[in-house]
Amino acid sequence: MSAQTDRYQDAVARYFEAWNARGPENLAKAVAEAWAPRGGYTDPLAEVRGHEGVSAVITAAQARFPGFVFRLTGTVDGHHDTARFSWELVSESDGSAPVAGSDVITLDAEDRIVSVLGFLDRVPAGA
Repeated sequence: MSAQTDRYQDAVARYFEAWNARGPENLAKAVAEAWAPRGGYTDPLAEVRGHEGVSAVITAAQARFPGFVFRLTGTVDGHHDTARFSWELVSESDGSAPVAGSDVITLDAEDRIVSVLGFLDRVPAGA
């Protein structure tokens, strides 16, 4: 595995650590490790910038889907400062995955996320 591949996989691992962090302090720390201070997150349901905005989106998703965790599906693919990957939101109790998507992230020189462009591939009715 090349250093470039490690770079993308490490950034995506930090991304999932943030989405799966529990408690305000753990979430704040994970977001600060994954995102640049003015980094953003955009998907069909949200558009935010900065650590507080990203934390708010994650907190809302966790409240909407308690007992679920985000999990990588497939492999991380990247070039230059950009990586793409797919994920599922999985129930810890029964393994169901009602939500799935694909994200494209852009990294800064310190390998922190500058932007996320998220796409929702599977969403339950009424969500």
